[in-house]
Amino acid sequence: MNNSAQTTGTAFKTEIARLYLRHTWTTAMSSSSYRDTLYTYYTRDDITGYGEGAPIVRYHEDAEKAKRAAESMRDYLLGADAMQFSKTMQDVFRHVENNWAAKAAIDISLMDWVGKKLGVPLYAYFGLDPQDAPLTTFSIGIDTVEVTKQKAQEAHDFPILKVKVGLDTDEETVEAVRAVSSKALRVDANEGWKDKEEAVRKINWLEKRGVELIEQPLPAEMIEETRWVRERVHIPIIADEACQRATDIPKLRDAFDGVNIKLDKSGGILEAYRMICIAKSLGMKTMLGCMVSSSVSVTAAAHLSPLVDYADLDGNLLIANDPFRGVLIERGKLILPSGPGVGLIANNSLSQKRESS
Repeated sequence: MNNSAQTTGTAFKTEIARLYLRHTWTTAMSSSSYRDTLYTYYTRDDITGYGEGAPIVRYHEDAEKAKRAAESMRDYLLGADAMQFSKTMQDVFRHVENNWAAKAAIDISLMDWVGKKLGVPLYAYFGLDPQDAPLTTFSIGIDTVEVTKQKAQEAHDFPILKVKVGLDTDEETVEAVRAVSSKALRVDANEGWKDKEEAVRKINWLEKRGVELIEQPLPAEMIEETRWVRERVHIPIIADEACQRATDIPKLRDAFDGVNIKLDKSGGILEAYRMICIAKSLGMKTMLGCMVSSSVSVTAAAHLSPLVDYADLDGNLLIANDPFRGVLIERGKLILPSGPGVGLIANNSLSQKRESS
């Protein structure tokens, strides 16, 4: 790497934060009451950019690995020209193997800094109209019938609900939501169904329950089987786990109607933007999703949301100790912050302490 002399007053710091969930979060993959995410802080010219990456086991990542990966780039980041951010992130991608959440955390902190340096919110930097931001879903994890009903009722301000399925209890989960809500439903199986015939049967049943779309019904590697399913159902199928990076998208075109793009699995804002453009150029639907994370990564993704068809940006609403405030939601509508960069505001003494550290 071509690394120039470090600039006085420049710093790059990392930290792992434990985010506690309001409800135990259960999908077809796992169940947890908290998530550990990586925070990054890039400082130069008395401006600090904030970043976050949420590593998950599905991609063989964890917070400690992510922290080590991010810290391995510290000297390079301190010497790089921050305004040459595309070049900088290309170098990060070249020198950090895997660890996509770490790359995302670096990218977000760098782009937050760039927006603050230029004095514009990131949506303005990308030439987007914040009024074009779509409605976001509110996600309901797998739970007992009674708790599922409670979660659906708690989401009374959201016009679209997203329900996690992928287990033997799928029908009773959806029926529990339908018992208390007639709202639009979207469903995410998280690779939970292993058989293409089962997937067709369940999707056809879901269609009758008013479900609008289905995410990742089969394991990521079962692309040909998903193409077979797509020919036999009548709602869009969206790739999630099968779509991690830009190079995945062309091979998914015949099996999926669209892709779910997440900063944490793609490596940040810049790569997510490229993925959206590629998918749109291929005539595919686009969704911006998120992991369970704080307002840092969720708001960063929200700045790109005016570009996409669907949004599932509610990860920050699922936690009880968000250290920042950013994107707001009014009856499901994403309200992007007008401040420069990502537009984050410290939410409590914990984040204020980080700012001054």
